[in-house]
Amino acid sequence: MKKVAILGSTGSIGTSTLKVIEANPDVFSVTLLAADSNVDSIFEQSQKFSPNYLYLNDDSSSSQLRSKVDSFNLNTTLVDEEDYLKILASDEVDIVVAGIVGVAGLKSIHKAVSAGKRVLLANKEAYVVAGELLNELAESNNSTIFPIDSEHSAVHQCLSGKTDTSGGVRKITLTGSGGPFLNRNFKEFEHITPEEAVNHPIWKMGKKISVDSATMMNKGLEIIEAKWLFGINSEKIDILVHPEGIVHSLVEFNDASVIAQLSVPDMQIPIAYGLGFPERINSKSQSLNLEEIGQLNFIKPDLLKFPSIVIARSCLESGGTASSLLNAANEEAVKAFLDKKICFTQITEIISFVMDTNPIKTVKELENVIEADVLGRESAQNRIQQLNH
Repeated sequence: MKKVAILGSTGSIGTSTLKVIEANPDVFSVTLLAADSNVDSIFEQSQKFSPNYLYLNDDSSSSQLRSKVDSFNLNTTLVDEEDYLKILASDEVDIVVAGIVGVAGLKSIHKAVSAGKRVLLANKEAYVVAGELLNELAESNNSTIFPIDSEHSAVHQCLSGKTDTSGGVRKITLTGSGGPFLNRNFKEFEHITPEEAVNHPIWKMGKKISVDSATMMNKGLEIIEAKWLFGINSEKIDILVHPEGIVHSLVEFNDASVIAQLSVPDMQIPIAYGLGFPERINSKSQSLNLEEIGQLNFIKPDLLKFPSIVIARSCLESGGTASSLLNAANEEAVKAFLDKKICFTQITEIISFVMDTNPIKTVKELENVIEADVLGRESAQNRIQQLNH
């Protein structure tokens, strides 16, 4: 029985993970459920899956959860942050599913990797800002970082379960649906509302990730993530828009053969692959029917409409803390857009401003990443205030 800790259990990754675990009750048990502040959801999950421990990041929400746990006499322990991090590093956990959105998940991922855990990584931001450090940490502590976002999981499968691209890989192609504004005229972009941006045509995701898909910053972040996951230079990483969301990635080898991974767009499939690897387990998802789909389309991304991809590539060229500044600016800009403080096109404008006006430093330790994150957020917030006046 593999013991699983799910970080971000009430979000889309967490709920999908629990569905896979439910479909494989003889293989997995839940040691820990962790979330930010959703009391009702994590309480319902604890009733169903009987975890040993619960953790909520928000103090007020944690107090509410404690009252509910006590009143229902649930056989689970609500822990504080210190104990939460200790549990991640303990023998009570074999697999850590990292589904916390944004750089907020970096501390827990760092702890799990330091303890030699198998980390299933859905949080691309942590790898974007600290990929090189996490790789070094994983190697020195015999930890495995396993991608479970659909694109990088697909690459992993195309490489026959490996992360080494040195043996004959010519190119990796990451696909993306193009989001809700693929066919919208760029002149109308400044009028896009948050409600429209989070209405993804293919995937059911959280608000932040949905906006990233709408700007195609998610593809930019995935280029950076792919470099660190698979040890491949960015010029060998392509992006293709694929509206149907069936082909999740492709790998071309030196002999010009191409292997692709296809499935219905359902996060339970890459999560099941990561949880069960090297075995294939039940994902509780539906089978792909290509006859029903009929045709698959592929389009070169419009970089004038979606400049985030260009910005992300320039970050890789700059190196150092550039990706930390990028990620921090993006998180702050997306939040401001969702709060209706800025318009849609100002998201990339703010990111570019932060990148152009702040120094890029060498990354030697995690503290360098955290300092750059703080700097990037402050710079983005100042720019947002300027745009509001």
